[in-house]
Amino acid sequence: MLHVATPLARVVVKVVHEVTPAEPVTFQVTEPVGAVRRQPDLVERGADPAPPMLFAHGNRHEGDAGLRLEQAQEAIDPSDDPAVDLGDPRLGLQPLGHGKQAVDERRDVHHRRRRGLPEQLDQVGGVTFEVDLADTRCMHAAILTIGNEVVSGDTENTNASWLSRRLEELGVKVVLSAAIPDELDRIVGFVRREAPLVDHLIVTGGLGGTPDDITREAIAAAFEVPQEEVPELAADLRARFTRNPDYAARWAALPRGSRPLENPLGGAPGFKLENAWVLPGLPSEMKAMFDRYADELRAERPIGSWRRRYRTRESTITPALAEATERWPAVLVGSYPSFDASGPEVEVVLKSSDPDVLDEARSWLESELDRLA
Repeated sequence: MLHVATPLARVVVKVVHEVTPAEPVTFQVTEPVGAVRRQPDLVERGADPAPPMLFAHGNRHEGDAGLRLEQAQEAIDPSDDPAVDLGDPRLGLQPLGHGKQAVDERRDVHHRRRRGLPEQLDQVGGVTFEVDLADTRCMHAAILTIGNEVVSGDTENTNASWLSRRLEELGVKVVLSAAIPDELDRIVGFVRREAPLVDHLIVTGGLGGTPDDITREAIAAAFEVPQEEVPELAADLRARFTRNPDYAARWAALPRGSRPLENPLGGAPGFKLENAWVLPGLPSEMKAMFDRYADELRAERPIGSWRRRYRTRESTITPALAEATERWPAVLVGSYPSFDASGPEVEVVLKSSDPDVLDEARSWLESELDRLA
């Protein structure tokens, strides 16, 4: 049995010989629980062809004694290629979607079921798979702030900053934060493009009753469902806002299939549709609603951090930062320079959901930085 590390999941691959009754070759791939990986831009392209498979002893398969895995690989539809590349096991199984091997941009918002590698290879004689996809990866989120006033700079986007900090406390890594105007096509395009790439899409703004509040309409269009009034929600809003009940009842026209989210401090409810959480734009209401449902967003482990400021230039400590990045790939290493009247200063930040690895990296880097700075 060959053990190979991968940041995706534990995959057990059994290779069955067709001609010789030799004992199956098994690859077992494991990862540390809760590892946080450095995440590049989530832009996906077609997977590169996998190199020829090698057996655990390192030799190429030959003639009838092998499984003819090259034929099996050629039978796989590249557009349905899963998240692992069965290349040379000695080099480690690499997740497509990290580093240089990302996949084609998916514009489909319905999360249509894609045939995985086990299903495809099961149709090629002599190969069977057992896959245990333990949920050990870091959870990812994208934040979308909707509003002309935010894009124009008339209003500071404090919602996105607050949400990023809170999500990190919950163990959820924010991989994208964006602000777009109150324009239907832009909102629909963003949601369709980004929702399939993350665990949670957090949307704020545009839930009021003015003409530019089009978030409910846009989310319905993005998921290709109609808006429907939720009767019990509309009745509650009419009862609460007796001065203008019909105006308030419009907030109950949610995309079909939505789950209403209670607004503890205001009137307009939020809603959840698939993996999109839609919250009010008013900061006080947004924070109260988020905190009410925060446990549903929580990952298995929080993301811990260590930070310290040094009176030095970033170029002075770059060698130590680079070495720490190579030594501890599960730790995110950041440096943020600033300049004031006293001279240059750099804030160094380490983050990881593995506390032991974080402490090991911190201990080494702190010593190196004290020496260099």
